[in-house]
Amino acid sequence: MPKIKTRKSVAKRFKVTGSGKVKYKKQNLRHILTKKNKKRKRHLRKAGVLPKMEERRVHSLLPYA
Repeated sequence: MPKIKTRKSVAKRFKVTGSGKVKYKKQNLRHILTKKNKKRKRHLRKAGVLPKMEERRVHSLLPYA
């Protein structure tokens, strides 16, 4: 069987942990930061974890992750 190509755009946005969970960087931390309070910006710095439903979709686009 031929190899399955990885979706490179998805590979750049998501990382798979050792236990199989999918991590991603949260949005809204690029510009217009003056109107966002410290607490909001601090929470946006941490990586998010995808829910199971979305995780399945990412695993299909990253076959070797």
